Amino acid sequence: MNIEQLKFDEKGLVPAIVQDAKTKEVLTLAYMNEESLKLSLETGETWFYSRSRQELWHKGATSGNTQKIVEMKADCDQDAIIVLVAPEGPACHTGAVSCFGEGDEVNALAAETSPGVPSADFLLELEQLIGERKAAMPEGSYTKYLFNEGVDKILKKVGEEAAEVIIAAKNRSHEELKWESADLLYHLLVLLQEQNLPFQTVLDALKERHR
Repeated sequence: MNIEQLKFDEKGLVPAIVQDAKTKEVLTLAYMNEESLKLSLETGETWFYSRSRQELWHKGATSGNTQKIVEMKADCDQDAIIVLVAPEGPACHTGAVSCFGEGDEVNALAAETSPGVPSADFLLELEQLIGERKAAMPEGSYTKYLFNEGVDKILKKVGEEAAEVIIAAKNRSHEELKWESADLLYHLLVLLQEQNLPFQTVLDALKERHR
């Protein structure tokens, strides 16, 4: 691919469609400027330009979910790029494999539990489903990704989600707090599974304190 032949828009950007090189699933749509494109070619990992933050963005620099570039090619009009990658973890900030998927793993697991069950029972069912993911390790599962990465990654996510809960509370946003709390509970259940500590043991400890 010849950078000099690319047609950047008036803001100096070109859309980059990121696709899993193996499964061909579309992972995300991002934008590159000339500098991020050169960095992508030099490092072999995806670099983008964030239009909201107006700065370069190395995918996975914070989360560890980098994307190894397998191939890059422009379309026939030279005004868009396909980036075929080998992803090291989910592409979406929600934890979903793809930004065009059905939602994050919390929602996917929740959809499999029995509807209308009491909250505590739902958490126990969610724990069971996470355990099933741990045993089956299905392809494309964020839960599988966490267990593959190990306890350090899981602990990092618990810490990150706890911080997000704090920020949401400081913002006085019930909407943010609702979703961040759900993410924290999910990652906590994953951690308990990794440690082989049943959630019921935690509930029993709460009951004991209540007494």
